[in-house]
Amino acid sequence: MANPVVWFEIMGQDADKIRDFYGELLGWEFDTANPMNYGMVAAGEGGIAGGVGQAPDGARGWTTFYTKVPDLERAMSQATALGISVLLEIQELPDTRIAVVTDPEGHPVGLCADPVR
Repeated sequence: MANPVVWFEIMGQDADKIRDFYGELLGWEFDTANPMNYGMVAAGEGGIAGGVGQAPDGARGWTTFYTKVPDLERAMSQATALGISVLLEIQELPDTRIAVVTDPEGHPVGLCADPVR
């Protein structure tokens, strides 16, 4: 697969409530020992790692996947040329850079640059 899916994310208005739900339903355990209180979930056998956190103020929540791309700026330019909406401009994180755009039906699609967790 070119540009593989490398991370999933679930963001909402009440991160603790969402983490409680997925913890109870699926047995997920979260590591929130980080400045953003972002609940990171280990990959487990055959899966991919991900996180559950608080949506930015004023933003709707989302569930999405992140695809690793070789050039994040180029991918954002291509997405914009395709007429999509940008939900989250490029963000600098401690170990990667991310952005979130929409597909033609409005579904969030995450993009991330090297290196990835």
